[in-house]
Amino acid sequence: MVETPTAVDLRHKSRTIVEGRDRAGARAMLRATGLTDEDFRKPVIGVAHSWIETMPCNLGLRRLAQHVKRGIRDAGGVPMEVNTVAISDGVTMGTQGMKASLISREVIADSIELVGRGHMFDAIVILAACDKTLPGSAMALIRLDIPGFILYGGTIAPGHFQGRDVTIQDVYEAIGANAAGKMSDADLLELERVACPGEGACGGQYTANTMAMAIEALGLSPVGFGSWPQADPGKNEIAYQAGRLVVEQLERGLKPSDILTREAFLNGIALAAGTGGSTNIVLHFLAMAREAGIPLSIDDFNPVSERTPVIADLKPSGKYTAVDVHRAGGTQLIIKRLIEGGYMDGSQLTPSGRTLAEEVADATETPGQQVILTPETAKQPTGGLVILKGNLAPEGAVIKVAGTERTRHEGPARVFDCEEDAMAAVTSQQIRPGDVVVIRYEGPRGGPGMREMLGVTAALVGEGLGESVALLTDGRFSGATRGFMVGHVAPEAAVGGPIAALRDGDIITIDIAARTLDVTLTDEEIAARMAEWTPPPPPSGTGVFAKYAALVSSASEGAIMQPRW
Repeated sequence: MVETPTAVDLRHKSRTIVEGRDRAGARAMLRATGLTDEDFRKPVIGVAHSWIETMPCNLGLRRLAQHVKRGIRDAGGVPMEVNTVAISDGVTMGTQGMKASLISREVIADSIELVGRGHMFDAIVILAACDKTLPGSAMALIRLDIPGFILYGGTIAPGHFQGRDVTIQDVYEAIGANAAGKMSDADLLELERVACPGEGACGGQYTANTMAMAIEALGLSPVGFGSWPQADPGKNEIAYQAGRLVVEQLERGLKPSDILTREAFLNGIALAAGTGGSTNIVLHFLAMAREAGIPLSIDDFNPVSERTPVIADLKPSGKYTAVDVHRAGGTQLIIKRLIEGGYMDGSQLTPSGRTLAEEVADATETPGQQVILTPETAKQPTGGLVILKGNLAPEGAVIKVAGTERTRHEGPARVFDCEEDAMAAVTSQQIRPGDVVVIRYEGPRGGPGMREMLGVTAALVGEGLGESVALLTDGRFSGATRGFMVGHVAPEAAVGGPIAALRDGDIITIDIAARTLDVTLTDEEIAARMAEWTPPPPPSGTGVFAKYAALVSSASEGAIMQPRW
């Protein structure tokens, strides 16, 4: 790239690092990495990713990063590769290790922000795949506010078991079926061996695919790039085009602050609601909006969900996987139909500089596909995300109603103070139809880290109790969770939320139509119980868990770390 006069300084950050006599030391060190005199006259573009060998979700990111870098070089930029951490929800599920997952969102955001600021990148592409890498990457990008976007690494292919497509959700539900004597050990082992056939993020409309699609709708990811599966040979070309696109975005000077609006966030919520997506979008969008200074609260989710039909028949509540979305027409076809139906604002910007409506105008449908529906043939008339409030959740709680026909449940509480105790009760057949399983002290501060409860919820479904029991927790759920499951109950038990007052046998009512979550106790009875309550001791030590617990906010505010000053 030959420098030419332009309204946009392509080296608006990196000049400070490499230009002038006083920067000879920095240039000397950078020459050791392979940079040349010519490179010092080009914009520096970060290529950040969370490649790691602890899960299939991110295995392809380092490969894809090389193609992004090639695209950046061909477009006239200098790529610099950066690596950060990731925690697998699926691998750590049901263990103390799961407490690290949500905390990793903050570490990912912090680490990418630190390198981006410290090395003064002019622009950045962030490759992400598993659940917390996506919102963590978005938070970093928002903080840096330089030209750039997120490239979703892509979904895993479905496995095949006894003539049907399967995902990791099926394995967790099979654990419950095996415990109940409904599946043999041999079948469970066979399913375990085939469910995850290669690289890529979990294959249903779970948290990773929900967040990837929602971030496209938000404008922080190129439209249509994310739908390509990670192992598809075409993904390499997508990554190359992403490298070229970020240089074009830099030339326009288009930053996240130019793209992000309240309407853009509402678009992302509509996309999640309209695909039966994960409840975790509530937590992550609240966190991202706070980073961007965009007014968004937990109360904004119900109005969007109530007016948005579910137009994708996807697991965990439906039939199909994310690979099927790609084959049917991609995320761009879903967005196009939601815009045409008036459920999304097509005037919002994307990384290309074009509007969302312009980006999806040429979206095409594969003839005969049955994955992506229309508003007229919607799977259900309203979206899958519902916020509940009541005397058990004054700040709110979240339930995903896609795929369940129940709208109300009333039953006695079965109270557990940690996930392990609840799981033991479920797998030993101690839970009865009608029960409300309560798992508390698993919130952002109490966990700390707000563990997901897929092991418990899947075991309930696998044992055949999915349609006859309910579960509520101040922890989280996996995007693969299905059934009458209420999460993110706030305030959490560890800070004295009403969920801490519950006892076995208390009658709990969950009413979807009324948007309420209540226990049949008076305010005075709750107050009397809480007067006898003793807060749990804070986490010991000075490590990351203790720091997170000391600084984390309520789930109703995104469970973000807030400085105390």
